[in-house]
Amino acid sequence: MSPDSCQFLTSLIIIALAFLIDLLFGEPPDPVHPTVWMGKLIASLKPKAKGGNPKAEKFKGLLLCLFVTASFAFPAYVILHLVRQFLGLWAYTVFAAVMLKMTFSVRGLSYYTMPIARAIESGRVDEAKRWLPFIVRRNPEALSQSQIISAAVESIAESTVDGITSPLFYFALFGVPGAIAFRAINTLDSMVGYKDREHVNIGWFSARIDTFANYVPARLTALLMVLASAILRKNWRASWRVLRRDKSRTESLNAGWPMSAMAGALGVQLEKPGFYRLGEAGTVELSPMHIPQALCVMKTAVLLFAFFVILPIIALWACLGI
Repeated sequence: MSPDSCQFLTSLIIIALAFLIDLLFGEPPDPVHPTVWMGKLIASLKPKAKGGNPKAEKFKGLLLCLFVTASFAFPAYVILHLVRQFLGLWAYTVFAAVMLKMTFSVRGLSYYTMPIARAIESGRVDEAKRWLPFIVRRNPEALSQSQIISAAVESIAESTVDGITSPLFYFALFGVPGAIAFRAINTLDSMVGYKDREHVNIGWFSARIDTFANYVPARLTALLMVLASAILRKNWRASWRVLRRDKSRTESLNAGWPMSAMAGALGVQLEKPGFYRLGEAGTVELSPMHIPQALCVMKTAVLLFAFFVILPIIALWACLGI
């Protein structure tokens, strides 16, 4: 087998094993989860980034982002290099698959959203509200039943990008360290990338680099959600129409793309009260069944992303010997 073919096959096995690990085991426990470690490191460093004038805080915010990202991506590179050198290709492949799985979660979206669907379907709205804080930063007590369902569907759509397709995109480009670097950037954005007084300076760089990192994957994922809706015999025409019309209605440059494509595919209107409405008014009323339907669109879009985006990039890199 040529080196190019070996590199291509190794990357495919890593992705396949990572998906299998996710399917069988889901998320690892917190003590060994890199995202938890990232969060603890960010929390410990955040007070040190505060203080001084706005320019000083912005500079320290830049250093915070670079330091946290390098603190996880560089050790991952070194570990994988040593494993391959001293333990061989198969050990490297398994290690890489385990580390890659830590950067994305397909099963996790079902784990946190399906209980919401089941609770509402059984009339246990209060239980659904208790699950909601795991996936969105909204006050569940202020939400109606349809708004709870909307929040779950929105989370599925948005998390398809930053929770699955983006880390896989950067794995294809830069290997496992690239996926881990993305996970660190995304974690930074979720913890400091806000415009409130406390975070506006220290989180500006993390927020902007996260927006940049998700820019291409968000658009590709949204387009593939339209294709997924066609494959699943959903309303792909509405998905395409709502995507084109509503993609810029969210404050985020990226979140509106997958969410509007999902809204059109399901034929519903998604709403974050006081912020945006995506989809067409007077369409189908949101119900618990839309949560598993959104998960189905998500999984199909992820498979399409792997086939039409990830595999071509890996094949190109193998051909170029990179």
